[in-house]
Amino acid sequence: MTAASTSTSTSATITTTTTPKTSVTVVATLTKRSLIPARWKEGSVRVVGMAECMEAALTLAHAFATDDYARYVVDDGGDDAAAAAAATAADPSGSSGSSEKGVSWRKSSGSNKDLTAEETKWRLHVDILAYTVASHCISGLVTAVGPECDSVALWVPPGKHLDGWWTQLRSGMWRLYFQLSPEGRKRYFDEILPLLHDTKAQVLGDRDDDTWYLVYLGTKPSSQGRGYAAKLLQDMMARADAENRPMYLESSSQANNAYYERFGFEVKRDIFLERGPVPVRLSIMVREPRVPGCRVAYASSNPLAKKKFAGGVKGRCDVV
Repeated sequence: MTAASTSTSTSATITTTTTPKTSVTVVATLTKRSLIPARWKEGSVRVVGMAECMEAALTLAHAFATDDYARYVVDDGGDDAAAAAAATAADPSGSSGSSEKGVSWRKSSGSNKDLTAEETKWRLHVDILAYTVASHCISGLVTAVGPECDSVALWVPPGKHLDGWWTQLRSGMWRLYFQLSPEGRKRYFDEILPLLHDTKAQVLGDRDDDTWYLVYLGTKPSSQGRGYAAKLLQDMMARADAENRPMYLESSSQANNAYYERFGFEVKRDIFLERGPVPVRLSIMVREPRVPGCRVAYASSNPLAKKKFAGGVKGRCDVV
């Protein structure tokens, strides 16, 4: 019996001779086991930890590369040279890195002074999302689909907060103050954070700490169209419904609004970031919990409807 290997690593041809005139050829397929966990390849939703922090951050960075809100933070209308100087001041060695326990950021091979204005903004964009993903890994929840974090969702669970000093320290978020330009600091710390915090409290009222807050949901361009984002949404929708809790998000584009509406989210109000030359709209959207076999009665702007459903709409339903 002789064995001849084929040109691929997944099959081999085995030839067995029975008589001088006849032979039997058997083709056996040898399947090599991949190191990629099977459930990752199957598109199952999984929880992301600090080990995959940068992969998740890069997915979101590419997904939001042209997003109006993302550009609002880094395109501050100021001097690009000043922005590069601020980045260098944050890390004079020219490397964008952090050595906190559990966090390992990328290291640059050269100085920030060698970067163009566009490259500086891109690195800042990636850093913002890296810090954000890390803070959610520490004190929130990060879920993903795909072997390379092809689609990522950042959640703040009910009763959780990301502004604790330990979370800020470990995630590297403290660096952002020194990396942003003076105008960028005003936009992020003086305008964006207070506005988002106050708006969420106003819209949700006494349910503010009893809500699943979707901070980011993005899919890398090469993986879009596969339904990954829908899987992440549906996974948390099932949990929120089981816990009888609403879901809350801020949408930065009208196209996203239409997408989220397919999953039961409703626009409650629009807010605007106004320090730039063109205001940036953020739509506040809420999804009320569904009870099996019931239809949710949403809050109405009609005063009579509000009076009729006094006490709120959480968990309220009409039997179908």
